[in-house]
Amino acid sequence: MSDRELHLALPARAQNVIVVRQAVAGLGEALGLAPHRVDDLKTVVTEACNNVVLHAYDEGQDGALEVTAAASEQAIELEVRDHGRGFQPGAGVHDDPSLGLGLPLIAALSDHFEISGGGGEGTRMRMRFDVAEGGRASANGDHTAEGVEELALRISGGEMVRPVLSRVIGALAARAQFSVDRLADTVLIGDAVSAHGADDFSSGRVELAIKDGDGTLDVRVGPLVEGGGGRILAKMEVPEGGSLRALARSMEVESGKAADGSSAEFLVFEVVS
Repeated sequence: MSDRELHLALPARAQNVIVVRQAVAGLGEALGLAPHRVDDLKTVVTEACNNVVLHAYDEGQDGALEVTAAASEQAIELEVRDHGRGFQPGAGVHDDPSLGLGLPLIAALSDHFEISGGGGEGTRMRMRFDVAEGGRASANGDHTAEGVEELALRISGGEMVRPVLSRVIGALAARAQFSVDRLADTVLIGDAVSAHGADDFSSGRVELAIKDGDGTLDVRVGPLVEGGGGRILAKMEVPEGGSLRALARSMEVESGKAADGSSAEFLVFEVVS
């Protein structure tokens, strides 16, 4: 990953498009893009994700939607990827006019747009938005997440973490029908995680997995280096006494394994509406 990059992997379902939209909007705001350019960014990623939801997989087939956004001083690059049947321009446009309308819109709003895939190997859409006035933003990614059943988020440490994470958690809490007060409580917990640097994450970047259910959010933070979970918990303490931990139904540090098989810690908590 670059020093300013996020990656999302989640089920290719219509209700998840808003989550991606909010994450990318948070990235654009963190980079100081003008509001109309953030709107363009949201429109492009929405159209690209809708294409995956509507066209990538057969009806009833589970599949993954992956979005990577990488920011440099010059541009933001976006990549939206699926692992479905692949892009079939003729059949897609004629069978569903929405595909024919969405692709030209993406191309018009992006400074560069390309689409590749076919033969059952999935589709990749790459868009670039130049940061300079008159342009937009950019993407990249090679993480595979077939069969994903929850949202997986990894993001470089720094100024992007708080706006991206707060928007994602807020969207998921709203979808889980949290009350306004409970939504605010959940965002506060997310802010405490955001305030923690990436040094305690074994990958060197902030990583979370979030599963939303009927009135619940189950969050797994990590993999963390030894002692990292305790340091995040310490960030939950408030000066006047008490702890943000009380806002969750449960919160604990668990031992587990990182992707490379090494020992790691995970902060696991559940928030209910």
